[in-house]
Amino acid sequence: MSAYVDFEPVGRRGDCPAGTSLLACARQLGVGLVGLCGGLGSCGRCVVQVLEGEVSPPTSTEERLLGRRLAQGYRLACCTVPLGHCKVRVPPESLSAPQRTQVEGEDVPLIPDPMVRSYRVTLSPPSLEGKDLLADADRLLLALTGEGLSVSQVDLALLQSLSPRLRAQGWEARACVRDHELIALLPADVTPLGLAVDLGTTKIAAYLVNLETGHTLSARGMMNPQIAYGEDVVTRMAYARQSLAQATRLQEVVVEALNQAIAGMAAEAGGKAEQVVEAVVVGNTAMHHLFLRLPVEQLAQAPYVPAISAALDVKAREIGLGIAPGAYIHLLPNIAGYVGADHVAMLLATGAAQTEGTVLALDIGTNTEICLNHRGKLTSVSCASGPAFEGAHIKHGMRAAEGAIERVRLTNHRVEYQTVGGVDPVGVCGSGILDSLAELYRAGIVDARGRMGEHPRVRNGTDGREFVLVSEEERGGRPAITITQKDIRELQLAKGAIRAGIEVLLEASGISAQELELVIIAGAFGTYINVESAVEIGMLPALPLERFRQVGNAAGTGARLALISRSKRSEAQAIARRVGYIELAAEPHFMLTFARAMALG
Repeated sequence: MSAYVDFEPVGRRGDCPAGTSLLACARQLGVGLVGLCGGLGSCGRCVVQVLEGEVSPPTSTEERLLGRRLAQGYRLACCTVPLGHCKVRVPPESLSAPQRTQVEGEDVPLIPDPMVRSYRVTLSPPSLEGKDLLADADRLLLALTGEGLSVSQVDLALLQSLSPRLRAQGWEARACVRDHELIALLPADVTPLGLAVDLGTTKIAAYLVNLETGHTLSARGMMNPQIAYGEDVVTRMAYARQSLAQATRLQEVVVEALNQAIAGMAAEAGGKAEQVVEAVVVGNTAMHHLFLRLPVEQLAQAPYVPAISAALDVKAREIGLGIAPGAYIHLLPNIAGYVGADHVAMLLATGAAQTEGTVLALDIGTNTEICLNHRGKLTSVSCASGPAFEGAHIKHGMRAAEGAIERVRLTNHRVEYQTVGGVDPVGVCGSGILDSLAELYRAGIVDARGRMGEHPRVRNGTDGREFVLVSEEERGGRPAITITQKDIRELQLAKGAIRAGIEVLLEASGISAQELELVIIAGAFGTYINVESAVEIGMLPALPLERFRQVGNAAGTGARLALISRSKRSEAQAIARRVGYIELAAEPHFMLTFARAMALG
């Protein structure tokens, strides 16, 4: 017997199969509940409040993580099964709400030279009187030959609709040609479009581009819906390995999100999704494999080998992408198991691979990829920096949604803060977490080892010592927002991983941090951080601030460059071949370097 579940205040309700957890019900009904551990009950983030109805009794995990809150009806959605009709309240902290997603990047001027070219053709219809009985496809190919082209094949999906299209369009059309293949037939007055996608672990950025001018017509950012199945790539790969159906689901949720974005962006631009005749997708190696439904067993186990590293061209319809049926998706090359095409795209967009001198480029995220260009030699590492800077594993952490504290300053005993959207605070996002730790260290409240000392705003909480950012009184009786001793340890692990990666690259090249002439910081999180705070805690080297350059979503920019330029696509492949890779797990002194890098300052 199914259970009818009403999720408030989001207003989603419906029947869920018997024995299904509230987290699974939420996924089925489209409620964006946070599930950082993939529904394993270990993160304690999918907290909901049961207002009405009967549910399964609390588990030992819930008793440990929720304690006295159980008496108020609070439960973990992944551990709770509705036993009948029930009403559930979803607190703001548990919702993966519409969130600020970085789509902007530095603009790189470029003369368009896309893989797909379009040609306006006018055909004479077949005629019995004129004994013109040439086949429709041959008639079209002959017209293209008159344009000086050598087109030897027609995409099968296009061929299946070509005859009625030509007649409906009065024998006038815009033919889209990729190499020697006719891939799309558009109305004569319609402009061919392209799609560029940065498929991030946490966020997806999509861009709709005019292929003839190279101009971006629309951009859209969204959360990666795979988050519901695991916060990090390791959890998602484990989920995918359990069954073909689960691997398929991970791909489908991304494709569904992209199809919605494409339709929305095309409508904004006054066009249709079928006008998109070429796409470029970049992502880390795990995202790349999950998107193509490639095997990930060998990627998840030492020595972490990809199924393929070379650039790929696949038909969009094979993936389920709702663009022109004959269109291709181009995927830039990967470098290693944990350094993917998004890193190549970042190097392409920033020019870090072509810069003379000594340049360090970081794309900060759940996985942070770092590349050192020292006198033309490119070397990269991947750091498992974890999702702490995205708010995960932090007691009051959240992503950059409305109400997230994003900037913090400590003046004597007073905390000054700024929230996303300027509304009342509900938690702390990555940039605010980084600021908080820097301010605590700067004020001497936290020492170099990360230990929290005495201060009027330091107290003993349920999870040990904690610093109060916003008190219960300041929140009108609601629970205080704090930074705990455990939070600081999580931040030390994240910042230590990044700094250790930097140190390994510097040591491998035999140079010191002071020799770095430029440090490029890319990625959504990297765009919003206060560089001074990152330097203060020792996440980044202590260099003059003018040596740092924050560039926004460089991976998205690189994807757009590869979309509109053949030469940039070739350059990306050349960059991938040049990059040397250091596997940190194989470095004999890495753990010592990492331990030292965890120190603050």
